[in-house]
Amino acid sequence: MRILFDTNVLFAAFITHGTCAGLYEECLQRAQIVVSEEILSELQENLISKAKLSRNESLEVVQAVRADADVIQAIPLPKSVCRDPDDDLILAAALAGKVDAIVTGDQDLLVLKSFESIPILNPRDCLAFLAER
Repeated sequence: MRILFDTNVLFAAFITHGTCAGLYEECLQRAQIVVSEEILSELQENLISKAKLSRNESLEVVQAVRADADVIQAIPLPKSVCRDPDDDLILAAALAGKVDAIVTGDQDLLVLKSFESIPILNPRDCLAFLAER
């Protein structure tokens, strides 16, 4: 099972010790985490600007995710799907990574419910999704 992690879920997984951290650990055991270069870049920016980590600390987190995940190169979608065009990169990564689900906290993505038959789930629902398989 391949699960694409959106930036916000990765951020929460490393900054808090809640549902997102538990989901990350569960995926390490039962699934393949998938991310794109764009997701990793945004993660590093957010770790520095929002979590106030140093550049070196943020790099350590990104390197840890790289070691745990299948890092894919997204191919841009032919036309915009999301009301926030930046979220199209997540959908493009999901297609390129041939994932079974997308996990996100982003309402602009969650409102879609699925994309090209790929379910778009919040972290709690993704845990339930994994438990069903």
